[in-house]
Amino acid sequence: MRQAAKIFSLILGVLIISGYAFAEYGLNFPAPATDIGQEIYDVHMFTMIVSTILLLIIFTIIIYSLFKFRKSKGYEADQNFHKSWFGTWSWVMVPAMVLGVDFYIAGEAQGVLDKFWNAPKQNCAREGANKDHCFDMNVKTIGHQWWWEYEFPEQGVNFNGKFYPIKVESRALDKDQTSEELYLRDVDNQLVLPVDTTIRFLNTSVDVLHAWWVPELGFKRDSIPGYIMETWATIEKEGTYRGQCAELCGTWHAKMPIVVKAVSKADFEQWIEGEKAKLLAKLQEANSNKDWTKDELMTKGEQVYNTMCAGCHQVSGLGLGAAFPALKNSPVAMGPAAEHINMVLNGKNTMPAWKQLSDIDLAAVITYERNAWGNSASVVKPADIKAAR
Repeated sequence: MRQAAKIFSLILGVLIISGYAFAEYGLNFPAPATDIGQEIYDVHMFTMIVSTILLLIIFTIIIYSLFKFRKSKGYEADQNFHKSWFGTWSWVMVPAMVLGVDFYIAGEAQGVLDKFWNAPKQNCAREGANKDHCFDMNVKTIGHQWWWEYEFPEQGVNFNGKFYPIKVESRALDKDQTSEELYLRDVDNQLVLPVDTTIRFLNTSVDVLHAWWVPELGFKRDSIPGYIMETWATIEKEGTYRGQCAELCGTWHAKMPIVVKAVSKADFEQWIEGEKAKLLAKLQEANSNKDWTKDELMTKGEQVYNTMCAGCHQVSGLGLGAAFPALKNSPVAMGPAAEHINMVLNGKNTMPAWKQLSDIDLAAVITYERNAWGNSASVVKPADIKAAR
C-alpha cells in the first residue's frame, strides 16, 4: 500500500506540474470562422466523441478483467477460450463494428471534402452565374522561400494603358519587431479580406512546395510550382486569424507565418483604395525620369534590402554561412557592376531572381549593397537595370 501511495503521489504531482506548464495551451482546434471550417470541426468532434467512447469501453473491460481475474484470486487462464462462441466470433464482430464506425465517419467527411474541393468557377458578377455556387473575388496566394505574396487580380490600377493588380508582400517579423508571444506568428503586412464574401483562393508557388494554411478558415492546400490549386471560403466573423506554411519548404520553413485580417466590406473597400493609391504612386515614381542621387538611392536601397535581402544576408551584411554569403567586402559587391546586376536579376543557387522588382528598387538595393558596411564601389542607376533586363 505504501508503494502504491508513493506512485499515486508521484503521478498526481506530475499532473499538477503539467497542468501549470500547459495552462496556456488550447485543448482543441480554434473556433472556425467559415462554414467549411465549421463542418470540418463537426466531423472532428464526432470522431473524437466516438473514439473516446470506444476508448472508455475498452479500458473499462481491460481494467475490470485485470482485477476480476487476477492470479492472486486463484483464477487460471482459459486455454480453450478460442474454442468458445465468443472467442470464435469476436474476431469477426469487433472488426465489423470498427469498420462500420469508420465507414460512417468517412461518409460524413466525404460530403465536406466534396464541398471543399469543388471551388466555384463562376464570378457572381457575371450574367447568368449560379448564385448558389459562385465567387465574389479572387485572391492569389504565392509561396516564396521564405515569404508570402498576395495578389488581388480584380483590384488594381490602370497606368499607361496597362492594368496592374494590387500585390501584398508578407514577411515574418523578427524578435525585436513583435512581442515574444507572436514571434514566428506575426508579419509586416497582413492579408486583409472582407467578411460575408465568397473568396476563391488560387494557391501556387515560384520555387518549391509550400502550403497556405489558416486553421480557422478550415482548409489547407499545397502551393505547387507551375500549378494553380483552388480553395474557397466565406469568412463569417471579423477578426485576426493566424496560420503558417504547412509544407516543409527549406531552412526557414518556420519563418512563413500567415496573418489574415477579416474586416467589414466597407473597411475592405477603404483598404483597397489605400493600396491603389500606394501602387499608383509607386508606378509613377518608377516611370519618372528623375536623376537619382547616391544618397537617395542609398536611403531607398536600405529599405529594400532590409525587406527583401536581410533575412538571408543579415542586416549587418555578414551573411549566414556558405548558403547565404556575406556582402560586406564580397567580390560581387565590390566587383564589376554588370556582374552584380546580372546576379540580382537572374539569381544564383538558393538566391531567387528578383526581376519582379522595379528598376528603381533594383538600382537602389544594388547601390546600397555596393556602398554599405564599409564597401566602396560604383553607383547603379535605374537606366543600368533597364538596359540589363
